[in-house]
Amino acid sequence: MAQPTSYRERLTVAWWLWLPAAAIAGLLAAEVRLGAPGLATWIPYLVLLPLATVGLWWLGRIRVEVSNGELRVDDAHIPLRYVGEVTALSAADKRDLLGPYADPEAFVIQRPWIAGAVRIDVADDADPTPYWLISTRHPERLAAALSPR
Repeated sequence: MAQPTSYRERLTVAWWLWLPAAAIAGLLAAEVRLGAPGLATWIPYLVLLPLATVGLWWLGRIRVEVSNGELRVDDAHIPLRYVGEVTALSAADKRDLLGPYADPEAFVIQRPWIAGAVRIDVADDADPTPYWLISTRHPERLAAALSPR
């Protein structure tokens, strides 16, 4: 019998980034239209506005899920039996772990528009990855879902 999902989140792009992306795509389309006067006026808009939409959707496609005895982040997964210490991180702690205290062998899923994160120590001697650093809007909830029951 499958275990219930104890945590699920999609790391979508913040809503306020959609307006600047649409404005930039619109301005770029206007530049192309002005630079190529023989081109139908609607073609740059038809191409660039959907391209911006698809790009933002693609950036926000990552899913974080704890279910069926494992943590899944995008295509990566780790059984919960190999999850060691889990630490909910503030924005400043996340910045430190991405900068001066970073380990080059760590598995990192970082989204700059998401302030919080969790650090998940890997308790598998056969795995060279020391920890996972995962962006999340709800670090405490994800940490609680990963904690031993």
